[in-house]
Amino acid sequence: MKKSFLMGVAVAALFAGAASAADLKFAPGQDAKFNWKSYDEFKAAHADLKGQPLTIFGPWRGEDEAFFMSVLAYFTEATGIDAKYSSSENYEQQIVIDTQAGSPPNIAVLPQPGLFADLASKGFLTPLGDENSKWIKDNYGAGDSWVGYGTYKGKDGKEAFYAFPYKADVKSLVWYVPENFEEAGYKIPSTMEELHALTDQIVKDGGVPWCIGLGSGGATGWPATDWVEDIMLRTQPPEAYDKWTTNELKFTDPAVVAAIDEFGKFAKNEKYVDGGVAAVASTDFRDSPKGLFAVPPKCYMHHQASFIPSFFPEGTKLGQDADFFYMPTFASHPELGKPVLGAGTLVSITKDSKAARAFIDFLKTPIAHEVWMAQSSFLTPYKGVSTEAYANPQMKKEGEILTSATTFRFDGSDLMPGKIGAGAFWTGMVDFVGGKSAEEAAGEIQSAWDGIK
Repeated sequence: MKKSFLMGVAVAALFAGAASAADLKFAPGQDAKFNWKSYDEFKAAHADLKGQPLTIFGPWRGEDEAFFMSVLAYFTEATGIDAKYSSSENYEQQIVIDTQAGSPPNIAVLPQPGLFADLASKGFLTPLGDENSKWIKDNYGAGDSWVGYGTYKGKDGKEAFYAFPYKADVKSLVWYVPENFEEAGYKIPSTMEELHALTDQIVKDGGVPWCIGLGSGGATGWPATDWVEDIMLRTQPPEAYDKWTTNELKFTDPAVVAAIDEFGKFAKNEKYVDGGVAAVASTDFRDSPKGLFAVPPKCYMHHQASFIPSFFPEGTKLGQDADFFYMPTFASHPELGKPVLGAGTLVSITKDSKAARAFIDFLKTPIAHEVWMAQSSFLTPYKGVSTEAYANPQMKKEGEILTSATTFRFDGSDLMPGKIGAGAFWTGMVDFVGGKSAEEAAGEIQSAWDGIK
């Protein structure tokens, strides 16, 4: 264990980098799709920080690190702050080690609200203040949801806002090939009832509606958990979803069993899935969407997160050869609004300073989002950004799903204990598709949770 931590330190040092004004990706003031006014105003308000140090530690490595460094360059150019970013393969463990040792970075970036909650309870985080929580509530799509994910109890037991959301991902997507829909005369469903009707129509026309693959080596089963989570958000209020992820609402509750059964309506019907039900658990999730592109198509729809185009055939043009639509809600549950399932990173102050506070202020400028948006792999729920800055129409559409969401929830299995969210839930879904009833599968998952000491 100690060796792995020391290796983490070495890797962190290896990936440390400083941003400089010479690295500005887009010349300030020269492209109207960026909100340069916000940048100029931020620059004017933080002109007295030249030379102050700022250390940032986060999860971004490789290409994402390069994108973040391009954003950080604008921060350093505006403030003169000497900002350095570092990362590690074991960043979750490393931030715990550093805070406990009394040598934390000024800023910590993490995709796990649960880990931040633990750090806050031990007094390792600095509250960001009511003004920042109000700003998120007013300026982010599903603002209350994001405030909730950044609000924890401190060492004194009092709740405060500690973590600023920055960068998000969307899972509530259904992928399809526009040409296939056009040739068959199919329309994008706007409700879950219409999605069921479309599924039946495709079968009636002699086609197969869905490609579903749960295979993922030792993680086989996880794609099914995304289905169930999306369905939970479309059949239950967000408070019930939250209770489910903490075991206050049991897997054996009728609401959860019904959500699993709803997934089964798609995955356990021989006529609905490519290769039949037997192929669902055995097909690797990376291979699953390939049926969309077969001639004739082996399937018409595929439920998966925004990353799945990485596994589409080489040369696939998004928006033309493949596209997506928001996984619709039930017309019978209008009170649930427009929920979105996804993930995101949160930013917290682990060592307070004027430079650290300035960085949080920077994240409230559209430029801090637009510079990354204009490149790749960045979505934001910030309603104040210019959506024209997105690198392509697909990212723009995904961003609009975030800004128009009424509820945002993190992946439920990621919020559950590892033995459940990355264990019993996965295997339970494989067993369910393999023939067990929703009640049986849910009962086994719940027994595993009850067995955690």
